[in-house]
Amino acid sequence: MIKNPLTFIAAMPRVIRRGWRGLSIRKRTVLALAIWVLAWQGVLGGLRLMENPALSAMQLTTLVGESTDLAALADGKPMVVNLWASWCPPCRREMPVLAAAQKRETWVSFVFANQGENGMTVQRYLSASQLDLANVMLDRDTRLGFVAGSMVLPITLFYDANGRLVDSRRGELSAAALASKLNQLRAHKSPE
Repeated sequence: MIKNPLTFIAAMPRVIRRGWRGLSIRKRTVLALAIWVLAWQGVLGGLRLMENPALSAMQLTTLVGESTDLAALADGKPMVVNLWASWCPPCRREMPVLAAAQKRETWVSFVFANQGENGMTVQRYLSASQLDLANVMLDRDTRLGFVAGSMVLPITLFYDANGRLVDSRRGELSAAALASKLNQLRAHKSPE
């Protein structure tokens, strides 16, 4: 029985290094491949579990420090959630396209979930870029990226009016790509 798990964890690299040296190159390759496959399956399995969590479970913070969840921001409408950061060039390039869509497409709620930055940094970026956005939120722990299955930015998530994730887009959105995704989302829109 392991009395102190931290001691066990600290000793693991030494144990692995000693065992690794005693193996032939072929066995090392097979072992490394097996470890990689198991790790990859674990990651994918974990992401499948998080594939479509309830919107109410996804907590965010407003720029003034209040806690909220995505369900409250959806307001019964379909929702587009953009994960971004001010240091991300593709995020910066797509932001005016998303801002224009937010003003034009009132049938859908847009949420801009900043990944890992503080409110002051986000405010400075929005002011300097002259972006007038509603629903700018902070995801300080970058949990939405994990839920989305990608830590690559930008990523945009498309939810129907029932809070189901119906599509996602990794990478920069052009106006045409966003229009296409919104048309798909409109097809999922609940009758009013």
